[in-house]
Amino acid sequence: MVKDRHGKPRKYGKGSRICTRCGNYSTVIQKYNLMLCRQCFREVASRIGFVKYS
Repeated sequence: MVKDRHGKPRKYGKGSRICTRCGNYSTVIQKYNLMLCRQCFREVASRIGFVKYS
């Protein structure tokens, strides 16, 4: 659980979810329990089995 500057745990909202790879708070992809930001997802998508269709 992520804590704010006062030590209180965040339970909902943007501040409660972080990228497990880089620690970024914005644009975290939660679908399929990925918990990756969109930049990290683009880098590792092919390695974890996602295929890009045009």
